[in-house]
Amino acid sequence: MAESNGGGGVNLNESKMVVPLNTWVLISNFKLAYNLLRRPDGTFNRHLAEFLDRKVSPNANPVDGVFSFDVIIDPTTNLLSRVYRPATASDPQPNMADLQKPVTESDDEIVPIIIFFHGGSFAHSSCNSAIYDTLCRRLVGICKAVVISVNYRRAPEYRYPCAYDDGWTALKWVSSRSWLQSKNSKVHIYLAGDSSGGNIVHNVALKAVESEIEILGNLLLNPMFGGEERTESEKRLDGKYFVTIRDRDWYWKAFLPEGEDRDHPACNPFGPKGESLEGINYPKSLVVVANLDLIQDWQLAYVEGLKKAGQKVKLLYLDQATIGFYLLPNNNHFYTVMEQICEFVCSNS
Repeated sequence: MAESNGGGGVNLNESKMVVPLNTWVLISNFKLAYNLLRRPDGTFNRHLAEFLDRKVSPNANPVDGVFSFDVIIDPTTNLLSRVYRPATASDPQPNMADLQKPVTESDDEIVPIIIFFHGGSFAHSSCNSAIYDTLCRRLVGICKAVVISVNYRRAPEYRYPCAYDDGWTALKWVSSRSWLQSKNSKVHIYLAGDSSGGNIVHNVALKAVESEIEILGNLLLNPMFGGEERTESEKRLDGKYFVTIRDRDWYWKAFLPEGEDRDHPACNPFGPKGESLEGINYPKSLVVVANLDLIQDWQLAYVEGLKKAGQKVKLLYLDQATIGFYLLPNNNHFYTVMEQICEFVCSNS
């Protein structure tokens, strides 16, 4: 088993040799903050988390060809989503009536609608975190899409299934908005997310299949899955590239129902308690895996589970990539992934 520095700590020197300096600084600072926020008793310092999380406001004035606005989509839970729409330099500043104008005036054009779930291991970040605001703006430009980023409830205050319920609420809201319709008078929906957001994508898609809401594709960036078994990658990469096994165990314990272990289907969808997806109309998937991610074996097992069930899935496996590589455009992997996302989303256009 690979040694971490003294009982579950992160060896920052390993990661510093692989990632660009500004990415290393960004993620290292996140991990330092995360260690301050998690308490041994399973509680979480939410007030400090909100203070440390750099947030940005929506902007009605277009920035880099994108404007955004916030909307409460479920008053009973105060569920908020941030909507990002493309704009041109010639567009005037939109007023409230313009924010929800039809995404296209032509019934021949397809405008993809990407519902995005941010990462943070179910506990950190939000739809207005600066890093995710920037990522969603990039997705708008790359995919010529509208992006709706969901501010789902977080653990440990809100355990399973709250994040999934919020994702389902967001999907129903999006599918029912006439102004998001394009070709054939339908909403062309994709689900996307990183880390815990990728996990939410899978589970919301499952519920969509049962309800017959059509999802055209699932995009999972370094999705957060796991299980009771300690895999080879977990042992080999423990503490080497920003993440430890102990970190992951804490987050699963904070999210899963009381008394459940990591073979719960929310964590291990194709494990001993999981359900087969064979024979169901599950969306196509693009799964991005970084080969220096501690939980890559679980991500690869997820891909194999989809394949065994006869589902359409494409694996993008990246050598010498760590968690969070897609947050900054300072590495070749970033551009590779953005090209693949564009191809994945635009293939139905």
